[in-house]
Amino acid sequence: MAILTSSAQSRSFTISANICDVVTGEIFPGTVVVRQGRVASVTRSQGEFSTYLMPGFVDAHVHIESSMLVPSEFARVAVIHGTVATVSDPHEIANVLGVAGVEYMIENGKKVPFKFNFGAPSCVPATSFETAGATIGVEETAQLLGKPEIRYLSEMMNYPGVLHSDPEVMAKIAAAHQRSKPVDGHAPGVRGEAIRAYVAAGITTDHECFQLDEAQEKLELGMKILIREGSAAKNFDALHPILANHANRCMFCSDDKHPDDLVLGHINHHVRRAVELGYDRMSMIRCATLNPVRHYQLDVGLLQPGDPADFIEVANLDDFSVLRTWIEGRLVAESGATRIASVPVIPVNNFRPNLVSPSDFALPDRGGRINVIEAVDGQLVTNRLVIEPTVRNGMIVADPERDILKIAVVNRYRPAPVSVGFIKNFGLKQGAIAGSVAHDSHNVLAVGTTDQELADAINMVMEQRGGLALVAQGIQSVLPLPVAGLMSAGDAWDVANQYSNLVQQTRQLGTTLHSPFMTLSFMALLVIPKLKLSDLGLFDGEKFGMIGLQE
Repeated sequence: MAILTSSAQSRSFTISANICDVVTGEIFPGTVVVRQGRVASVTRSQGEFSTYLMPGFVDAHVHIESSMLVPSEFARVAVIHGTVATVSDPHEIANVLGVAGVEYMIENGKKVPFKFNFGAPSCVPATSFETAGATIGVEETAQLLGKPEIRYLSEMMNYPGVLHSDPEVMAKIAAAHQRSKPVDGHAPGVRGEAIRAYVAAGITTDHECFQLDEAQEKLELGMKILIREGSAAKNFDALHPILANHANRCMFCSDDKHPDDLVLGHINHHVRRAVELGYDRMSMIRCATLNPVRHYQLDVGLLQPGDPADFIEVANLDDFSVLRTWIEGRLVAESGATRIASVPVIPVNNFRPNLVSPSDFALPDRGGRINVIEAVDGQLVTNRLVIEPTVRNGMIVADPERDILKIAVVNRYRPAPVSVGFIKNFGLKQGAIAGSVAHDSHNVLAVGTTDQELADAINMVMEQRGGLALVAQGIQSVLPLPVAGLMSAGDAWDVANQYSNLVQQTRQLGTTLHSPFMTLSFMALLVIPKLKLSDLGLFDGEKFGMIGLQE
């Protein structure tokens, strides 16, 4: 490790190593002096050092809730990978609890030495075609944007509202501009005149590109592209060629990171992969540090005199193995172990258990083919299939042999009829899985091979007032998520182990999806094409309207 003098615990120390200066683009041997948590000086030296100091990594777009960890627990894991800050959209908990949910995330995050930079959720509820637990209007959005902890307006998913100049949408964007806070984008597959109008509204980023030419078109229009590699959506392979000529307009993000993946790595993996592909090291480090700090005007240090002492020590500039992490001069991780202590978690929730029975999933055959969601592994987008149903005794049923399973959404906020459809590519040969992590409104979502197992899995989630569940012959497993039905109150590594066990059990039922529960959670995300299911029925994301099950 680098040469370190005096106690790092005092937040005043001196450390010598090879310095990666992301502002000038130089790498040189030098010494950093830290006093009271800030960088007092950075000087060059003639010594030879084996390790490197650089600014800590920033996740440029993430929903902390999707880690199933509260912010304080997320931080405990992230720092071991060199992450010192996030640009965090609390959209998920906002759809459950409204402004109170956003404030919960802010307050919990303040309990640990980590730099959460939250946004004001722009779309709560995300659409009018689903039932959420709360609404955040223009006045509430403006109040949130007035808080110093709120750095930006979160992803504007209602791109049709932007294109049609919806008064509420435009007022929210204007409220951010009035406070000189950036507006994040969300425009998957939006091209041509539509994307030009979207950018003209003052929206500056997009993390939803899944095709290279789409990203290139948006770059030409002045947008900044966030290259996403999360648990469900994996766009790095498709988009990395833009790093060759546009690295100064790119950032790295995870968007959604499940706990088992988070314990293995974070933004450090983006940087490592890019360097392995031959891209310029300094440019890739900037994508994970300088670029998000400057774009979002973050109070995160860049290893410059006067900056907060937010930096990391890595073993080399090939695999970026993180040796130590400091935030404002505090040593928060060392040798792969966190030094941030757990803090007590007080759950908050908005959950009305609505138990179901097998008869709630019965679908009489009304003649004609059925619309089927086709899940795509590693993507949030789905395809729409139109196929002949399997009918028994006048009822349309799941057919595991054809990999056509039932999918259902149950309202978690008030009594309502169950919404039922069909899905392909989950691959379950038996059993059912269910969860209350179901973007964006977070009703209870399930996929299964029989109506009985669907009912059993959903009821397990209902009885826990939130969680993930699996039911099969002789098996019943559940991971409780008592915080808004989205997050655990437990230790991060315990949650990761429980979640990993659930995934392994699901694979034993036949699925080959990399992250089946994460993929499931996006099957109700109406703002991503092409076909999804809400608690109100099937939704065509291209027409942006409801459609029937049978044609």
